[in-house]
Amino acid sequence: MEDNSEPAREQHELEQAVERARRRREHWLQTGEWPLGRALAMMGRFGWSMVLPILLGAFVGRWLDRTFHTGVMWSAALVMAGAAFGFWAVWKAMHSA
Repeated sequence: MEDNSEPAREQHELEQAVERARRRREHWLQTGEWPLGRALAMMGRFGWSMVLPILLGAFVGRWLDRTFHTGVMWSAALVMAGAAFGFWAVWKAMHSA
């Protein structure tokens, strides 16, 4: 006997995706496009949400590296942590808007 649960699950996921697309289009038709200023402001906010944690990680990491004579260990680690935090913050903001 064949297992029909996999095709049924895929069909359900497809139906959900189509419904999400329909709701997004309906919302867009009701609200329209964002004004240019608002779109640019959001892009700027996302940019700074990425840049500031990375720069903070670089500056703090460089200070720690100079203090403890650790080469670039702290700088690299904190820049990566800043980038991860920045990506997370932008992702979170995009999904809440």
